[in-house]
Amino acid sequence: MITEHVRDAAATAFVFAFFATSWFGWAQEAPPKRWRRVLIAGSVLSLLTAAAGALFAWRHWSDGTAFDADTSPTFGIVVGIEFGVAAVGAGLLALLRRNELVAPWIALVVGVHLFPVAALIDYPLIHLVAALVTVVAVAAVPVARARAVAVSAVVGLGTGGVLLVAAVSSLLIALLGY
Repeated sequence: MITEHVRDAAATAFVFAFFATSWFGWAQEAPPKRWRRVLIAGSVLSLLTAAAGALFAWRHWSDGTAFDADTSPTFGIVVGIEFGVAAVGAGLLALLRRNELVAPWIALVVGVHLFPVAALIDYPLIHLVAALVTVVAVAAVPVARARAVAVSAVVGLGTGGVLLVAAVSSLLIALLGY
């Protein structure tokens, strides 16, 4: 589950924690009242983890990384495709007045895009994150409907939780120097 480069683990901690704050924030659109404290705590922990990951990545910036002349452009293409597919899908859902499906759509695209990212930078933990985020995206609508909860709350809590746990795991991997 570890990566070869400390810098990559620390940067992954930063990225996952940063985006976890976004998902916890999205979940606050219309959550059950009893979820608010958990969502706020998730946001705060994510911000602290992001700060620690950024600091550790900065301190190890000149160390090795999986990103080189071959992987960097490919990574850019994968992320570009992710943004394009997410935007087109979100736009279509908005046109169809299915705004409640935008959050799970974005989560699905994020989860699926993480599979090639994991392979590209050879970081097995990201495969697990990809699978879990994809499962959250697929399960969010039926779970939300069965529980009479906003879809954004379910997908935001689930995706934010997965990303926060992965961020903390990556930070520990970086701190332990794997």
